[in-house]
Amino acid sequence: MSDPEFIVAIPARHGASRLAGKPLRLIAGEPMVVHVARRALAAGAKQVLVATDDERIADVVRIAGVAVCMTRADHASGTDRLAECARQLGWSDEQIVVNLQGDEPFAPAEGIRAVARTLAESGAEMATLATPINDCDTLFDANVVKVARDAAGLALYFSRAPIPWQRDRFAADRTSAPPPGALRHIGIYAYRAGFLQTFAALPAGTLERLESLEQLRVLEAGYRIAVGLSPVAFPPGVDTEADLARAQQLAASARAATE
Repeated sequence: MSDPEFIVAIPARHGASRLAGKPLRLIAGEPMVVHVARRALAAGAKQVLVATDDERIADVVRIAGVAVCMTRADHASGTDRLAECARQLGWSDEQIVVNLQGDEPFAPAEGIRAVARTLAESGAEMATLATPINDCDTLFDANVVKVARDAAGLALYFSRAPIPWQRDRFAADRTSAPPPGALRHIGIYAYRAGFLQTFAALPAGTLERLESLEQLRVLEAGYRIAVGLSPVAFPPGVDTEADLARAQQLAASARAATE
């Protein structure tokens, strides 16, 4: 099956709690959000836009030649912001929309295409990606979201806790290799525009509130999330000053390698 046509929408807000002004922070001399938009363009999206309520973000995005959708300032999540864009721009209910977070300046084009393809091939209401966990430090890290999926590749559960829990071995040893099937969730999503409206209208569920994971709202409401294995590694996103410093070093190294 060939790759489907898809739109990439990038939610971006200025007031990130851990890294103020995150979309505008510079990497290799350019705002982070511009790097993210270029990754989406490299993936072959038929349309790329940034969804924001901040004119400072909108200005730098427009200068870079990327479309902007101005949204309300009171949205609780990026999903809500994208749902407003879908209504404003009149996307058809069947249009595939990839939600690429605005703090993923090195998101691989292959991964962006893969999440759209996973949605199209699965028939699920929503799709995301995961990658195998190879060490127990990652498995037990509460900042790393894990996912368990069924034999058909559909999500069973997302958690900050280590899943699956290998009862007998973990009772004695939590330092060796993680159990087979342990997966780290990659926070990129695809949905059809019609389901994006459904998602945004759902009330927050108990599991979502407990784990602080918005995607659990979908599972708790009885909808399906297809989980594809990413064909390539996703470099870490940028959430803190330390992350930003690493991103700047990575960009500098990449630039030096091409000179």
